[in-house]
Amino acid sequence: MLQALRGLPARIPPAGLTTNLRVIASRERQRFLERRTPVRAFTAWYDRASFNLGQSLRAFVLPVAGGVFTTVILFSMWLVPTYPVHAKTDFDVPTMLTTAASVHEARLGLSGGDALLDVTVDDQGSVVGYDLVTGGDALQDPERLQRLKSELPLLRFTPATEFGRPTASKVRLRLSQIDPTLDSDYVVLVKD
Repeated sequence: MLQALRGLPARIPPAGLTTNLRVIASRERQRFLERRTPVRAFTAWYDRASFNLGQSLRAFVLPVAGGVFTTVILFSMWLVPTYPVHAKTDFDVPTMLTTAASVHEARLGLSGGDALLDVTVDDQGSVVGYDLVTGGDALQDPERLQRLKSELPLLRFTPATEFGRPTASKVRLRLSQIDPTLDSDYVVLVKD
């Protein structure tokens, strides 16, 4: 048997075996040095973990970003036509396209306190109606109320406009007494 073994052809190591063994030895030495202290071991683990996490996340970022972007586009395409638009004139940005009705200053025959009125003005600037908001105590007297009813339609307003055309609107007015110590029965009418 010894003779048969000696008769076998000699085996020649592959060309890259020496290099591969040196690489494996270098890696093992590096692992040994990394595990010498707990700080080095943690640092090595953290570096490997962050590298692996970065590589795995890189595969998901593009599909997720594409999905989110597509979802936003499709949702906005559905939302814009179906979103109800409710124009509130209280919070409208003032432009020259729409203007409110206005009265600069007028005197009405009323005394005895302050009152707030919502006055309806037509497209000609004439008063067509009013609603008492607050200040009913100033209008408790039937004579004062009758006086207000008779003098309010005599006021002239600059009518509200929409796109340059006069239109009907409502104006909130405040009736304020000039000086309660005077015997005057008149108050100033100011746009509130």
